[in-house]
Amino acid sequence: LQKNKFESLHKVSLMTSRMKSLRYLDMSNNLLRHDGAAVRCQWAESLTELDLSSNQLVDAVFECLPVNVKKLSLENNQIGNVPRGVAELKSLEELNLASNRLADLPGCSGFASLQFLNVETNSILTPSADFFQSCPRVRALQAGHNPFKCSCELQAFIGLERRAGGKLFGWPAAYVCEYPEGSRGTQLKDFHLSPLACDTTLLLVTALLLTLVLVAAVAFLCIYLDVPWYARMMWQWTQTKRRARHDPAGGQGCAALRFHAFISYSERDSLWVKNELIPNLEKGEGCVQLCQHERNFMPGKSIVENIINCIEKSYKSIFVLSPNFVQSEWCHYELYFAHHKLFSENSNSLILILLEPIPPYLIPARYHKLKALMAKRTYLEWPKERSKRALFWANLRAAISINLP
Repeated sequence: LQKNKFESLHKVSLMTSRMKSLRYLDMSNNLLRHDGAAVRCQWAESLTELDLSSNQLVDAVFECLPVNVKKLSLENNQIGNVPRGVAELKSLEELNLASNRLADLPGCSGFASLQFLNVETNSILTPSADFFQSCPRVRALQAGHNPFKCSCELQAFIGLERRAGGKLFGWPAAYVCEYPEGSRGTQLKDFHLSPLACDTTLLLVTALLLTLVLVAAVAFLCIYLDVPWYARMMWQWTQTKRRARHDPAGGQGCAALRFHAFISYSERDSLWVKNELIPNLEKGEGCVQLCQHERNFMPGKSIVENIINCIEKSYKSIFVLSPNFVQSEWCHYELYFAHHKLFSENSNSLILILLEPIPPYLIPARYHKLKALMAKRTYLEWPKERSKRALFWANLRAAISINLP
């Protein structure tokens, strides 16, 4: 009865109800509809094959189907979903739903005997990967020519071909990516994503581990390079500069050079400074004015602020290097600020005096600036022989020679 103008599926079922030998009925290419009214369809009990393709049927058609049908074609209709629990077609073996509006694979809750399912040319983007688990009797699934969205969700469905062992009819030619734009035309068998990109838990764990490793590496470098110490020093430097800007009298005093040189030394080397360095530079011809913390630090100011002010008021900074020097915290402060002045003013203000040899292993990691200075700059070495000391003092005087205002 194909290619006629039948309109009501319910009336067609009533027409067949008394046909006791009817087994096959073709109602394709008609105008059949079924709106899901409360009326009950009555099909011939002997009907086992029904073709309702190319009509105007929607989801409600599953409320009006012969209970003993084995082969059913609903191709080219307007079906968007197979309602669960509506139809109990226990004998149905073949179901053709091609060219409809399905968004996913239907389940088999009402089709206990289903063996073949055709859902080609629907609107399925990401088919359910558990289809064969929910439909254990299905031998073949024809799901090609759908607009597949190649993403992580599709990875499990792609694995069906390997697990199901050839149950995907038309594989691989009919299974092609439609979305996203960059993957269009790619066959599903050639589409691959890394497990890391698709497993959110694995991605989060990996990101967390990488973050922890990065934080640990940064923390180690901060400790190894003594970054907190340098941060404190920069803070002290900026605070002193800020106070100097807000204190005009203090700012003018800092800007003017008052000393030829500021002396930085360890307290354990103070005897050499007081008995050798200061007497030989401050007395005699070409008197040199030295800034020494014991006599030139201003009461009431912090030690760090006094160090900064003395360095800025001095033309040069003399560092008396020895194993004792590298073990002194305050010597490190003085070296840091003097080194900062060297780079901020592009001056040549550092003079290094090597009082005693310093084994490299004695220099802490935070003294990388001292290591760099000793490697790149010429330093004066205190001679043990008295005959060579006159030349030492002459070189030192020449290095700090300047006419102070």
